[in-house]
Amino acid sequence: MKELTRAEEQVMQILWRIGKGHVNDLLAYFPEPKPAYNTVSTIVRILEKKEFVDHEAIGKSHRYFSKVSKRDYTRFTMKQMLTGYFSNSYKQMVSFFADEHDLSVREMEEIRQLMEQQINEKKQQP
Repeated sequence: MKELTRAEEQVMQILWRIGKGHVNDLLAYFPEPKPAYNTVSTIVRILEKKEFVDHEAIGKSHRYFSKVSKRDYTRFTMKQMLTGYFSNSYKQMVSFFADEHDLSVREMEEIRQLMEQQINEKKQQP
């Protein structure tokens, strides 16, 4: 899987949200100032070449849809971040986010509860 540019990721976020759409449908979800129609169309074609997007022909137009799930791309991106910035250490990554984002005690407790739940589920697996 390839990494996406900011513009490509913005289009993918919209496609993941709406499921399928024509270029005009995608444009409706962009904040002001909206990019030009041709810009979005070009980005979508680049995403097709990267095999993130496919289309179905509807008359003379194309309706686009994602071939890569948001979860799969998130997994890929997080793995890239983990190896590139945190020496493949989850502990370093979690510590960074806790320090840099000034997590509240409540947020850290919620994270701990999630981790404890994951630990218990892993222990119950054969």
